Amino acid sequence: MIDLDEAIALVERLVEASAAEIRPRFRQPIASERKADISPVTEADRAAERAIRAILAAERPSDGIVGEEYGNSSGTSGLTWVIDPIDGTKAFMTGRSTFVTLIGLLDGDKPILGVIDQPITSDRWIGAAGRETHHNGRVVRARQTADIAEATFSTTDPNLFAEGDVGAYQRISSAAGMRTYGGDGLAYGLLASGWIDVVLEAGLKLHDFVALAPVVEGAGGVMTDWSGAKLLAGSDGRVLATGNAELHARLLASI
Repeated sequence: MIDLDEAIALVERLVEASAAEIRPRFRQPIASERKADISPVTEADRAAERAIRAILAAERPSDGIVGEEYGNSSGTSGLTWVIDPIDGTKAFMTGRSTFVTLIGLLDGDKPILGVIDQPITSDRWIGAAGRETHHNGRVVRARQTADIAEATFSTTDPNLFAEGDVGAYQRISSAAGMRTYGGDGLAYGLLASGWIDVVLEAGLKLHDFVALAPVVEGAGGVMTDWSGAKLLAGSDGRVLATGNAELHARLLASI
């Protein structure tokens, strides 16, 4: 087990270590390559994850780790740290400060802690089970818009929806009052702070969503899979996040 206050203090140090590797490489010439799934990876991704893993190895050796760049290691504590060192590598590579570092903590298969950190703009959201979400040390609340026609919708890329999922995307996005794109994990922090009302995505991997649910829920929002079930380690990567339960229920009926 881990005390949540202890875990929050640790995750802040983890993202500081990650940021120290990312900031000097931002908007600098940097080589990249394609992974097996054709997504890009840079030395910034790898250096940031190495920095995070080094601290966890020293201080939490019995915990498991799931990392985007260096795979998984099993633990004995029942806790697992889930790391996405740069969520939005394409944004990082093109000089846009919309990428984030995501670190989540699973207790068994349940997300209990998450941080969304943007190291260039110094925006940091922290959410923990049963606690209010904080943005840069201040409590934030999601917006209570209940009418999709008045809502701001966001997704990373419409082209990421598989053929069978496109209809849900089209129904919800077309009904929204405003649409935005390209936010990756940052969009969920903005939802928690009341700037976005709906995020709909499909094809997310474990390291893409574990950190997000505690942040959204701690701000009064709702984040589930497309069936309305709570997100767990085995969720299928299709997620719906909204600022409030009423809007969430209405949109689930449209999926």
